[in-house]
Amino acid sequence: MAYNVLIVDDSATMRALIRKVLVISGFDIGECFEGANGREALNILENNWVDIILSDLHMPEMDGAAMVQALKKHEMWRHIPVVLITTEARPEVIKPFLSLGVQDYIQKPFRPETIRQKLTGILGEGRTTDASEIESCDF
Repeated sequence: MAYNVLIVDDSATMRALIRKVLVISGFDIGECFEGANGREALNILENNWVDIILSDLHMPEMDGAAMVQALKKHEMWRHIPVVLITTEARPEVIKPFLSLGVQDYIQKPFRPETIRQKLTGILGEGRTTDASEIESCDF
């Protein structure tokens, strides 16, 4: 099954990097949408279905916190799993999001296998990838 993914980050480089990591991690990606902030993400969701959202927290215009709150209020979007990919690791910052229903978080810098493990836990198993296919480096 191919999964539609929405990547939300104000850095175009980070969005491209996450997209590449998804591919090398072995997940069957259908469409991959990208937004530079929460407002763009919500606009994308108006016309497209996604199976999961990978989002940064700190973005201009509409940050990840406001985006998650808007998602949880919307009947069609409240059940879409959200994984935060952020530099934040402080429990007092992350815990409120987990209480809102965010599925998990990944701290930057991250390893490709971390994304694979998190998504496998949420979406199920993708194609089996030999560990040698995944570069052993932090992103």
